[in-house]
Amino acid sequence: MSSDISLEETKVPFLKHLDSSIVRSKDDHDHEEEDGGLVRRFWIESKLLWHIVGPAIFSRLASYSMLVITQAFAGHLGDLELAAISIVNNVIVGFDFGLLLGMASALETLCGQAFGAKKYHMLGVYMQRSWIVLSMCCVLLLPLYLFASPVLKLLGQTKEVSELSGLVAMWMIPLHFSFAYQFPLQRFLQSQLKTMVIAWVALVSLLVHILVSWLFVYRMQLGVIGTAATLNISWWVLVFGLYGYVICGGCPLTWTGFSMEAFSGLWEFVKLSAASGVMLCLENWYYRILILMTGNLKNAEIAIDALSICMTINGWEMMIPFAFFAGTGVRVANELGAGNGKGAKFATAVAVVTSAMIGLFFWVLIMIYHNDLALIFSSSQAVLQAVNKLSLLLAFTILLNSVQPVLSGVAVGSGWQSYVAYINLGCYYVIGVPLGFVMGWVFNQGVMGIWAGMIFGGTAVQTLILTIITVKCDWDREAKKASMHVRKWGAEAN
Repeated sequence: MSSDISLEETKVPFLKHLDSSIVRSKDDHDHEEEDGGLVRRFWIESKLLWHIVGPAIFSRLASYSMLVITQAFAGHLGDLELAAISIVNNVIVGFDFGLLLGMASALETLCGQAFGAKKYHMLGVYMQRSWIVLSMCCVLLLPLYLFASPVLKLLGQTKEVSELSGLVAMWMIPLHFSFAYQFPLQRFLQSQLKTMVIAWVALVSLLVHILVSWLFVYRMQLGVIGTAATLNISWWVLVFGLYGYVICGGCPLTWTGFSMEAFSGLWEFVKLSAASGVMLCLENWYYRILILMTGNLKNAEIAIDALSICMTINGWEMMIPFAFFAGTGVRVANELGAGNGKGAKFATAVAVVTSAMIGLFFWVLIMIYHNDLALIFSSSQAVLQAVNKLSLLLAFTILLNSVQPVLSGVAVGSGWQSYVAYINLGCYYVIGVPLGFVMGWVFNQGVMGIWAGMIFGGTAVQTLILTIITVKCDWDREAKKASMHVRKWGAEAN
């Protein structure tokens, strides 16, 4: 193994120019503890973390902004068009997006650990396996788009909204299939710390989206169909931009072309992908249930308006913890793959502290400006007062969500997805949802009761459990397990 590594390093000089801390041996960490102080170690790890997190925040904000821009253009067409685009984005695409994104996160475990172990050729094989699995999943999910109209009618939507939403959903099928290729490409590049290319491609895609939206809606006057089509174009720009970088020499060690090895070991890959998908989906759907439950309250219009504003603010801020989710997963996987249990533990501590400090900053910000939060979105005095009442829960939601995604990133980097899926199921749907129902209806606390029950009964309990698991983790044992996994998957590919 050592001879293979040295040969690869002599072939590709850029490996020598990578920060020596990216993939460090266990002895390196021991020397660091002896020679360097805690502040220096924290600074080194922070640089590595932000190398991933910084571009990840930008790329996630860009992707999120595409959906917001699409809804904004649809809003200028009419209320019916806005409702159709909003429902398809939040219900159909939201369900699809969460599942496929979760399934792709299996690559953060496999590619991250393989890169740490210097099994560079395996990253390309893993990505091709992910393409195969996610493409098959897209085919299985296709009825969700083809029969969106009758499904929405069953969920209680009006005939006009359901039929227009069904038409919009049909036009978003290309967007649906783009997820199967864009998500694995992004994680493939993240795992080897090629994060700036993701940010640049996201910027180009965002600019293309703005231009095409203006062209289709205002110049060509294609209506709601043109609005939906803009997402197809901008997301496929993401796919081809990242793919072009990979095949044009951007990843000489990790991409060696298409290989039949991608078809071996698919069942094991499907199981890990499914566990990852379920883990993230249970989190993604949780807050959608909050909105659905609020919609069943008496006089729910003001409550839904206020809650939607809070969820929008939370959604924008959540791009930061989601970036830490990705960064932590990569860092932990890299260190475990290299056999550095202590390095993975320290990477976890740095990520949790950094993200928690950012969450605390936003908590203070909301507590200070709670009276003015809704002014960006509404001038209604009733809505402003309702948001003001909910601002305390929003502040604590953001604070808890600054830690919880980081711990989920640790789980992804360590390959604990199946365990966390069970934890999420129990905390969110056995404790959180019933407690929210009891607080909202039995104790007549309305939307505040529903939200408080779900955030403190579900998210807080889940965060506490993940914290205990992480603190009690035997990181040296996890490093040995990661090494065994890398050898096992590598043997199956060969």
